[in-house]
Order: sequence, then C-alpha cells, then structure tokens
Amino acid sequence: MTNTPTPLAPERAKQLAAEYGLKPDEYDRVLAILGRTPSQTELGLFSVMWSEHCSYKSSRVWLRELPTKAPWVIQGPGENAGVIDIGDGLAAVFKMESHNHPSFIEPYQGAATGVGGILRDVFTMGARPIANLNALRFGMPDAPRMKQVIDGVVRGIGGYGNCVGVPTVGGEVNFHPAYNGNPLVNAMTVGIAPTDRIFYAKATGVGNPVVYVGSKTGRDGIHGATMASAEFSADSEEKRPTVQIGDPFAEKLLIEACMELMATDAIVAIQDMGAAGLTSSSVEMAGKGGMGIELILDNVPQREAGMTAYEMMLSESQERMLMILKPGREAEAERIFRKWELDFAVIGHLTDTGRIVVRHKGQVEADIPLAPLESEAPLYRRPTAETPKQPVLDAASIPDPVGIEAALLKLVGCLDLCSRRWIWDQYDSMVGGQTAKRPGAADAAVVRIEDHRRALALTTDCTPRYCQADPEEGGKQAVAEAWRNITATGARPLAITDNMNFGNPEKPEIMGQFAGAVRGMAAACTALDFPVVSGNVSLYNETEGTAILPTPAIGGVGVLEDVAQAVGLALPPGLDLVVIGETRGWLGQSLWLREIAGREEGAPPPVDLAAERRNGDFVRAQILSGAVRACHDCSDGGLLVTVAEMAMAGGTGASLLPPPAGIPAHAFWFGEDQSRYVLAVSDAAAILQAAQQARVPAARLGKSGGGDLVLPDGRSISVASLREANEATLPALMEGG
Repeated sequence: MTNTPTPLAPERAKQLAAEYGLKPDEYDRVLAILGRTPSQTELGLFSVMWSEHCSYKSSRVWLRELPTKAPWVIQGPGENAGVIDIGDGLAAVFKMESHNHPSFIEPYQGAATGVGGILRDVFTMGARPIANLNALRFGMPDAPRMKQVIDGVVRGIGGYGNCVGVPTVGGEVNFHPAYNGNPLVNAMTVGIAPTDRIFYAKATGVGNPVVYVGSKTGRDGIHGATMASAEFSADSEEKRPTVQIGDPFAEKLLIEACMELMATDAIVAIQDMGAAGLTSSSVEMAGKGGMGIELILDNVPQREAGMTAYEMMLSESQERMLMILKPGREAEAERIFRKWELDFAVIGHLTDTGRIVVRHKGQVEADIPLAPLESEAPLYRRPTAETPKQPVLDAASIPDPVGIEAALLKLVGCLDLCSRRWIWDQYDSMVGGQTAKRPGAADAAVVRIEDHRRALALTTDCTPRYCQADPEEGGKQAVAEAWRNITATGARPLAITDNMNFGNPEKPEIMGQFAGAVRGMAAACTALDFPVVSGNVSLYNETEGTAILPTPAIGGVGVLEDVAQAVGLALPPGLDLVVIGETRGWLGQSLWLREIAGREEGAPPPVDLAAERRNGDFVRAQILSGAVRACHDCSDGGLLVTVAEMAMAGGTGASLLPPPAGIPAHAFWFGEDQSRYVLAVSDAAAILQAAQQARVPAARLGKSGGGDLVLPDGRSISVASLREANEATLPALMEGG
C-alpha cells in the first residue's frame, strides 16, 4: 500500500488545472498548500471546491452585507438550508438553488435533478418537505431550442415533484431575449420539522463511521460544479455528460428512510451529496467540525465498473446522502436503509488530522489539508462598475397610442402577464392534501401544516428588467414584492432565501450589478424585518459573451396563525374596490411602456421602504380583522391589470371610477408605482377612515359586479374576452407547432 498520492507530471498537472477551471495563480496556491504536484484526484478536489459554484469566491465579500438574524431565525446561511421558528414548536426549513446550466444542456433532467437536489437540502435538516416552488426565466419561444427548453424544464419539474409526492404550489416565469442562450431554473423547497429535531452537517467524534446511503454512484454529473461555473459557448451541447440523471422514486424512499433514522439518536451529522458529490459533502462536514476524514472508495456502492477515485469523488449521481453515525449504530441504520431498498455502506471514519485522505485499491489517491479546501478558497473583491442611472420619464410626455381597452387586452395576453396555467397544470399542487391556495388563487401559495390550523404563505419574486435598469432599486423591489405577496394573503412575512443569478463576475459591470442588488436587498430586508436565511449564487450565466438580465430571485416565507384567515385574489360581486398606496403613474421600465409604446427605458419605480412597511402592515391588519374579501398587490402591468386579474380569477366584473386630475389616464392605469394593493371590501368608508387614521394613502377605485370591466368613460371589456386573451398565449406558442 502506498501512503502518498502519485503526482501528475508537472506539465500535465498544469494543463489539467486549466481544463478544470483553476486559474494559474489558484494552481500556484494548490502547489504551495501541498508542497508538491497534485495527483489527478487531488486536482479534481481543488477544482470543484474552489469553483464559483461551491466556494462563492466572487460573491462572499458582498453577501456578508445581507441581514441574517432575527429572534425567529434558528439557522441562517452556512448550512444546507435556513431554519425559522414558526410557532407551536415547529420550524420551517427552506432554500432555493439554481440548476441553470444543466437545464439548458439537458432540459428535462437538468430541471428534475434541480428539484431533487433542493429537496435533499431540506430533508437533510430533518424536515419533511411540504411544498416546492420555482422561479423560471426563459428566452423568447421562437429562439433556437427555446420551445424544447421550456417544455423539458416544465416537464422535468412536474415529473420529479409529482412522483416524489411533494406539491409544486407556486412560482414565477419571465420571458426575455437575454435568456435565449441561458435559461434560469431556480427551485425552492420548504419543509417542516420540530424545533428541537434539527440536523446539521457538523461532523464530530474521532473514529465515528462515515456512512454512504441512497443510490449507487455512476459517472453522471462529473465536473457538474465546474461546468456551472463557466460561460456557455457554441459547444455547450457537448457538456451533456456533466448533467445528472434523477430518480424521484429513489428520492421518495430516501426521504422516508432518513426520516425513520432521524427519529432515533443515531445520527451525528448528515449532508446531501449535491454539487461536487462525495467531495463537497465529506469536505464540508469534516471541515465544519474541525475534523479529519478518511475515505475507502472500494466500499462506495458503484453503478458502473472500473470507476476511478477521481470519478467517484466528483460524480454528482443523485439521491445520495453522507452521514456520520454514533459508533455501534451502523447495524441499526443499515436495517432501515435496506428495508427501504437503498444502498448502505460504511466508507470511512473521522480522524483528528484535519486532512482528507482518499484510499482506493490499496493506494492513497488524495491527502489534502481540509481547511484550504473547505473555508480558505480564493476570495476575490473583483472590480465593480456602477450601472448608469436612467432618467425619470415624464408620463405626460409619453402619448397613449392605442387607448386603455386595447392596451389592457394586449397586456393580459403578453408573455410576462399571460396565464401560466399551461405550466402549473403540469404540476400536482394538491398532493398531500394541505394546499389551501393553489397557483393563481392568491399572491402567495398557502399551505397548511398537517394537524394544525397554522399555515405558511410562500412566494418567489424578482423583476429582472428593474434590476437591469437600476440594480439597487431592483434588489429592493424584489424583496419588497415578496413581502407584499405574502402580506396580501394575510400572512406575516418572516424570512427569505435568495438565488443570485448574474453574468460573468470578471466583468466590472456585472460585478457592479451584483453589488448594487445586494445593497438594495439588504436595505429592504432590514426595513421589513425580513432576513436572509439561505441562498445560492449562480454566476457566469452568459452565452458567447451575452449576459442574462441580473436576476436576484427571492423566495419568501410567512406564517398565518389560522389558515381560515387567508384571502385570495378572486373578486366576489357586490363589493367596494379600494386601492392602498400612492399612485403617481410611473411608466419607466413598465410593461405598458415596453408592450404598448415599444420602449424599454427609464428609471424603474422607486421603492419607499417606509411606505412599504406602513401600507403592508395596514393591509395585513385589515385582512386579519375580517374586513377584506380579496386582495391583490399591484406589480407588473399596474392598477388596471391588477383589477383585471382579480376579475378573471373571480369571474366577476367591476365598474371603475375616474382617475384623479393631473395624472394621464394611461399612466394612472398602467404605471407600476410600488407599495400598492387593491382590496375588495364590503365597506369602503370604514377602510378609508382606518387608512386615514393610520396615515396610509387610500382611495375608492370602484365596485365589483356584472360580467364586464366598465371604464370611467363608459366603455367596457368583458371578463370573458380578457380571460380568453390571457389563457390563449402559452398554449398557442407551445402547442401550435
């Protein structure tokens, strides 16, 4: 048996380091850490652990600015998922992850394994998953391969989530040419656990066994983390072998087996094998505990013959977990996993050396100090260039080319506002029987907690066009929008997870977008008591030098003490409509400006965080008092689109009052001013009086009833024609050949 790894020839090592994504100075650091040339396995370990995807080497300096603490936060960033206290001795465990690059290369499996990976991040903490959400960005459906990508991604999300038995309850979709060569697939999972039964990834106890459970290891997904840390080029199709293959039925068995073992006290630490597979799980667990770890790869359950140490350490085969058990509990754990027809193997033990040692076939294939791998990856404060501010547009100087009715019909049918039914109908949103507000029924999904009156409100939000125009305001708005959507159901917003999707961080303008978005998010999270508890960074989202729109996707979680108090957006007849918040008619970066006037320009609407807090707290109090029958926040498309969406959801029309003097009608109806909600109430006078006392801007908007939206000048649009325009777009694009 050899006790030192066989080093590569120096020139070959240097060449492979570049192929694996290590920069020359990073490779020099590897040489200094080891004091010798690395073996191929060692080089593989450094390349994946120091990849952007695993180390956050370009983003960590900025992410530190985000607020992460609150009295209800049990675990913030740094673990597999964030954990918050939701009352009754229960915790919500949640996180959002990206699977962008794999989903472009192999849409179905890329999206499916994204769902599988985020599920494991949650149940590895001891939480039973209760809901999935997603945030999707696609290019234009007529762009090359894009229909195939849209179809594959949606089927992949639905196929995996439906089979594993976790409802997909919400999400969002945007379309823009910037995503033509680089779609974004961000998956979020929320789970529930007792507050006193949370499991962590910190390995402790010299000699404790290292146990592999789940499915066998194959050659799929090797260098997936590295691939996800590079731009696409014309040969991206050749990267298909880096995409993992998912098995949702194995995942379901894995959830149940882990839950059964977690009910004992046998587990010291547990981690899923996600990006970088066995490498990241072993390195991170041992590193967090200040331990060393020794692995015997001969014991790893293998799906394919002749696998090398390098392949096993870097494989990203799915449905696998790594655990540290208490000594002597191996047989008990093995019984459970064998019962669920899953592989179980003791593949190593913890040491006190502070090193990872990998053995295979009598050879030491890697022997590396853990600290530099786990927590001392290169850290870059890359140059930033601020995004130039765009001018504030004067609504009065922008003529209305088509009129209110024609604009509304076009807007409700445009790609960013049309019905997502074609997508969500492919997802099972009701499995488990706890979904109280399905997709399209409310601003946030509402999922009750089994055997409790308590419920969670869940949403994903971001407006990339705002972020492109002004990253700081856009970052602010993304957080505020999530907070608003949760508030609009009556729930109290508690915390967020984020998925930071940006282009190449080595370009100062891209790094400037990232830094600006973080500043805006931090300000909003602080003002709204809405801390960040988990998240993911996905950089290098570019194809042949063209970057995506900056997309800091926000996943928000809130709590309702009583699910019966939740309200949706469907408009009942015979009610007063009231708008909460100030309307100035902000057209910069609005959908009206893009779709109707054919212009993408101007400063995005500013976000007044004090007004957000004041208006939202008022609306939530009114909902919980029982005064509000329906509520919808105002966002894309503005006030008239908000009312139209409520009308379409409820099958009821409304008669609308004239806009105030001094604001052009098209700006009033389609401006995207923030901090606004439309409420349907039985007594407008009482709401207006309460708003006045709370110093909250509020105004009558009209009255619900009939089958038409009746405009102030008497012209009307039937709700049926709005619904037809809204529902037709996606099926026509996707099924129309």
